[in-house]
Amino acid sequence: MSQQETPGFSTLAIHAGATPDPSTGARVTPIYQTTAYVFNDVDHAASLFNLEAFGNIYTRIMNPTQAVLEQRVAALEGGTAALAVASGHAAQLLVFHTLLQPGDEFVAGRQLYGGSINQFNHSFKKFDWRVAWADSTDPGSIEAAVTPQTRAIFVESIANPGGVVVDLPAISAIAKKAGVPLIVDNTLATPYLCRPKEHGADIVLHSLTKFMGGHGNSLGGVIVDCGTFDWLNAKIRYPTLVEPNPSYNGMRLAETFGNFAFAIAARVLGLRDLGPSISPFNAFMILTGIETLPLRMAKHCENSLAVAEFLAKHPKVAWVNYAGLKDNRFHSIAQRLCPKGAGAVFTFGVKGGYEAGVELVSKVKLLSHLANIGDTRSLIIHPASTTHRQLTDAQRTAAGAGEDVVRLSIGLEDAADIIADLDQALAA
Repeated sequence: MSQQETPGFSTLAIHAGATPDPSTGARVTPIYQTTAYVFNDVDHAASLFNLEAFGNIYTRIMNPTQAVLEQRVAALEGGTAALAVASGHAAQLLVFHTLLQPGDEFVAGRQLYGGSINQFNHSFKKFDWRVAWADSTDPGSIEAAVTPQTRAIFVESIANPGGVVVDLPAISAIAKKAGVPLIVDNTLATPYLCRPKEHGADIVLHSLTKFMGGHGNSLGGVIVDCGTFDWLNAKIRYPTLVEPNPSYNGMRLAETFGNFAFAIAARVLGLRDLGPSISPFNAFMILTGIETLPLRMAKHCENSLAVAEFLAKHPKVAWVNYAGLKDNRFHSIAQRLCPKGAGAVFTFGVKGGYEAGVELVSKVKLLSHLANIGDTRSLIIHPASTTHRQLTDAQRTAAGAGEDVVRLSIGLEDAADIIADLDQALAA
């Protein structure tokens, strides 16, 4: 392969950011289990603390294992830089800490993971960050929610729990008109199925805990700076990025770091001071998981379509919402934005409502009843009684987590075995 050629996705998933360890020759990226790093001399230390040189200072801010993970995810998403942190929630916290001042607003699609709805509605209030809710499936609803105080628009590419595929190009056009960045949580799709930057996103987030790591064994999150938003010439001023920063002798981060300034700001201000760091061990585990991401996602999607088709014909199932089904309202958007598959998380309605949903999750044997997605194992949950129980009935319905809703995260087992377990549980 010549140096001019761009490596394919599978090659990047294995090699991006990684080289043999220079000291030992180890081919796999080591776990650098250290808190701090020796400086060459006083001048070297000063240059690192002044952001005049890149290097390791303290593992709360950066770590060599973490750096490989960041470079790999940035390569897979087509971004200019990335920042890995302790969890998906931590990634959201640092993104909005970098963007918002007290009293600022952001628009969010209400079809979101229940934990994000709680974070935005309640925890963010303590910072006086204000969320305006809109309908991710209706770009007009999002545009109507934009005000002069809006500083960002936030959606999930494939919404959790409903499996809704969001029309990112349409929402990107609204963000550009408003002069604000579009933030996309790409956890359910992963860059294998969808690269939000190609559809107008400026910042991409992941809970690495889910499909990227893929094995249900390590927490992590990541922020990808797409390098597409012009902070210096934006209609709206973002003080953290454009004003002189007293922490760094009056440096203007957007001016100094250009198209990866957002990632730098989130690291040297947000991560530095709030501290939600990813552990080197978790970074290592997630790196290992990413190496098989394309193989896993293809199988996840293949199994999910088979299970969705089975459920759509089952007499005890009222409806199935999976964008991979040809009669689904989001099928055409999925074909356009996620041509390799519609993901592995979707919902269906069990006849009998709340009680039937609770009963169903107690009867499965192969599937695991737990609050996670993106595992090699197939997972099931009744959101109204678990992940979305803190919401009102109206909020649950709006989020796609009504009383009869059951969410599946389809794993890598044989599809026939997943179907057989659901069949016996529905019969019971």
